[in-house]
Amino acid sequence: MKPSRRSFHRATAALAAAVTIPSVALPSIAEAQVAIVLNSRDASVSLIDQTTFQEVGRVDVGKEPHHLYPMPDNKTLIVANAVSNDLHFLDPITGKVLGRLRNIDDPYQLAFSPDNKWFVTAALRLDRVDVYSWDGKDKKLVKQIPLPKAPSHLWFSDDSRFAYVTLQDSDEIAAVDVPSQTVAWKLKVGKQPAGIVVSPDQKLLYVGIMGQDYVEVVDIARRATINKIRTGRGAHNFRGMGDKRHLLVSNRVDNTVSILDMKEQKVVGQIPVPGGPDCMELTAEGKLLWVTSRFAKQVSIVDMASRKVVRTVPVGRSPHGIYLHNRAPLL
Repeated sequence: MKPSRRSFHRATAALAAAVTIPSVALPSIAEAQVAIVLNSRDASVSLIDQTTFQEVGRVDVGKEPHHLYPMPDNKTLIVANAVSNDLHFLDPITGKVLGRLRNIDDPYQLAFSPDNKWFVTAALRLDRVDVYSWDGKDKKLVKQIPLPKAPSHLWFSDDSRFAYVTLQDSDEIAAVDVPSQTVAWKLKVGKQPAGIVVSPDQKLLYVGIMGQDYVEVVDIARRATINKIRTGRGAHNFRGMGDKRHLLVSNRVDNTVSILDMKEQKVVGQIPVPGGPDCMELTAEGKLLWVTSRFAKQVSIVDMASRKVVRTVPVGRSPHGIYLHNRAPLL
């Protein structure tokens, strides 16, 4: 089915009445900001009070919510439901449902370009990347780009020209020229690439090689691998520490989070995190790291000073994406 051309702006208002009402009362803004956690196997979102570290609400969304992304105005959070082919819109502070937009094909991963002119989704099971134009109010499907096999994670270049995409089942990465909607180049990498990040100087790509135990470093200009940094088995996803130097790497099989120094090109710390660590969020001041433990139905909270898990919070099945409104910079 062709994706709807209804605007995100109108959808958040007009479709609010059609969404499922949360089963637990939501906290008010005055009470607390919440951590928003996607339970991909339960088609729900857990809301965790950041002060008490208790789940205070659970919201029903579409099937297999995996990733989320804030709107350019930072006032609305998009939850992408891959199997039910739709998006839910939440208040990023309270988790309140604002609306729903249907007929978005397999939105596994999603992102806006830095210049806010493009909206891109990676349709993992459909083997393609969908490019939409965005004028601040309305999105319009421009092109569906075949990218076999299993486009997974993506990251934009700072100039908004390229969306770099990992192809999980063909062991490749691809550079999509977004303005022309063409594949500029592809490169073979290690087994099952997942997370991908562009270095702050825009010269390197860091790729989590989930089927092995390392982060692959790619020189963009040369289109060549220049390093393989061993982090741990199941090297999966990234979260910057906000200093434009250090990357956190979740190693799902080894149950660790590595601290990678991008300047020195080496691991400078390891944090034990149980249950298959996956997506991560860092509080604005950098003190607490929130990690979804994909196989343990919980969120693990790490004190970054001691590098130890100090709290665990039970959530739904297969927690995946996580969002804090009071977050550190992504890199």
